Amino acid sequence: MGETGGDQTVRRDDVVIALVDDDRNILTTVSIALQAEGFVTRVYSDGETALKALLDNPPDLAVFDIKMPKMDGMELLRRVREHSALPVIFLTSKDDEQDEEAGLELGADDYIAKPFSLRLLTARIRAILRRADALRPTDLGQGESDPAQDCVTRGRLFMDPARHHVTWDGQPVSLTVTEFLILEALAARPGVIKSRNQLMDAAYPDDIFVDDRTVDSHIKRMRRKFRVVDPTFGAIETLYGAGYSFNDV
Repeated sequence: MGETGGDQTVRRDDVVIALVDDDRNILTTVSIALQAEGFVTRVYSDGETALKALLDNPPDLAVFDIKMPKMDGMELLRRVREHSALPVIFLTSKDDEQDEEAGLELGADDYIAKPFSLRLLTARIRAILRRADALRPTDLGQGESDPAQDCVTRGRLFMDPARHHVTWDGQPVSLTVTEFLILEALAARPGVIKSRNQLMDAAYPDDIFVDDRTVDSHIKRMRRKFRVVDPTFGAIETLYGAGYSFNDV
């Protein structure tokens, strides 16, 4: 395990979690808990300090508080997303739907409302890291299948899970890990309605609770991203009361 704070280079097999919060008690408590789980932690007490470090020496995942001085979590995520698809979990005020919605719209992978349990935070970190790891390119070894065989083509949609690459009509679309897995579940069976629970199971393993609002927010943000490259995009259809389906005809 690495030490809390700073930006020391760590071994490639170490998993580094960056914590950004102006509450020193939260930083200390969460950092100790994550280190006990085998993670390396880096802590930052404001967004301005964190931004340069996150871009110069990216961690594997970051946890941002939203309400911070100098640069709040929203602006920090906005700046990070200009350069990186770093997985990010937001810490939001309890029951603050505006914070949750805005964070997901900006590209956060998940959010947890304060006060939160360290067990829940650790579980969500592990779930997101597993999803991210599953989408990283791997070297093709003897006896392994060709990653190209796992690519998905549905009409104008192309998805390459091995490279976390998505295009629409040949134009790249940048998706977070959660968005990618939701879209992959929809595209696996075009025309078939997927309930919110089914999409949550695809994107959030290990019985991690996520409410319907979260899935709806991910879908809404995906549609906006596709409409940047195709203003007429309508392949993700809403079936009110039932769920969503993918259709590209």
